[in-house]
Amino acid sequence: MRARREARARERGAGAPPRGGVARLRGWGGVATMALACLLATALVLVLPRLSDGGGTAAAGGSQDVRRMAQAAPTRVEKECRTPEASLRPSPKDGPVLEAIKKRKVSKLVVGVDQNSYRWGYRDPNKEREQHKERGQLEGFDIDLAREIAERLLGDRNAVVFRAIPTSQRISAIQNGQVDMVVRTMTINCERVDQVAFSTAYFETGQQILAPKSSDITGYDASLRGKRVCSAEGSIALEALEKEDFGADIRTTVPNQLDCLVRLQLGEVDAVLTDGALAAGQAAQDPTVELKGKPFTREYYGVAMMKGADDLVRRVNDVLEDYREDGWKQSYDRWLAAGLGSEARPPKPKYKD
Repeated sequence: MRARREARARERGAGAPPRGGVARLRGWGGVATMALACLLATALVLVLPRLSDGGGTAAAGGSQDVRRMAQAAPTRVEKECRTPEASLRPSPKDGPVLEAIKKRKVSKLVVGVDQNSYRWGYRDPNKEREQHKERGQLEGFDIDLAREIAERLLGDRNAVVFRAIPTSQRISAIQNGQVDMVVRTMTINCERVDQVAFSTAYFETGQQILAPKSSDITGYDASLRGKRVCSAEGSIALEALEKEDFGADIRTTVPNQLDCLVRLQLGEVDAVLTDGALAAGQAAQDPTVELKGKPFTREYYGVAMMKGADDLVRRVNDVLEDYREDGWKQSYDRWLAAGLGSEARPPKPKYKD
């Protein structure tokens, strides 16, 4: 595996530093802390500044050129969408979009992430960052992947600026040039591939109901009749409920998935519909809730980028080719195995003909 990565590095003309060690995960420190963080995040709704050539952000400079180049050559949207998770074939070669990123005053990727999804992208206030003594460093499965992409594309795992964005703003943040990519448990589907470009799939999941252990709800079925079900704005869960609500009250929608767990804890809703992978993290935070029934969809997470940013998509797919074999399982075992089981493997990539 190492020989393969070194060969790829020689082909690009520059090597990447070895992956650094990762500290052992400690506990969150209580559901109340996470709930408080969630409420603060909701209150301080982020108005994401558009990246520009001027100052203000570490990675600013040249991003508008990136946006123009990406939009200049939009990819063709197929009339029939049968395999939305099929992406462009990988390439180790840099192109104009990545070159523009490298020419910024400070060469860093700007990545949209979650800061409220336990074990995926969140801040643990009980930890200290060794070098800068900074509490609440972002960490989780998606954060590991974002750092891997930064290491392989820019030669430094820390060459990344994280921007916390709500579920409902993932697509607009990409289209407006506020981020270079989104690594945020984002499901690939036909509607979204018409709006943004996706990498190959890096995780498989499905929609599932989360409810109190004492609840008589049995899953995404008739037991939801008369119940109040929460979902995130702009989510696959909300789309599913709008198609089939089983007589439930689905009016409660929130900007971020974790907000639904807070509503559930406050007794404002009776259940949450979300990705099973995210729901498992929420169940790990609160031992009084559990997953109900089985997943009723098959979905894949992908890294989302600007339409037309083909060279960046190919480079990310090149990273994922290696990451599936060297890195994915280590990150999964650290963050997700406790809640989702130890047998999971990354989905096989699908490419466009």
